[in-house]
Amino acid sequence: MKYRVRVDLSFNSEADAKSVMNYAKALTGKVVSINEGEPNEEVSFCDLELCGHDEGLPCTRLDRLEVRKL
Repeated sequence: MKYRVRVDLSFNSEADAKSVMNYAKALTGKVVSINEGEPNEEVSFCDLELCGHDEGLPCTRLDRLEVRKL
């Protein structure tokens, strides 16, 4: 059994968003992926995006952290 945290946070400040992303990166030593390397794997990840939905635009991924131990 694993404990999973799912978070989707929007910020007005790029610095605040990067702060959360950097905190997630600092935790990667403790993070695991589930069934890694198997057909039913669930890879732990964190995305930093520029969200344009308030202006009718799509999101643009700026950074992605995937935790893979294999």
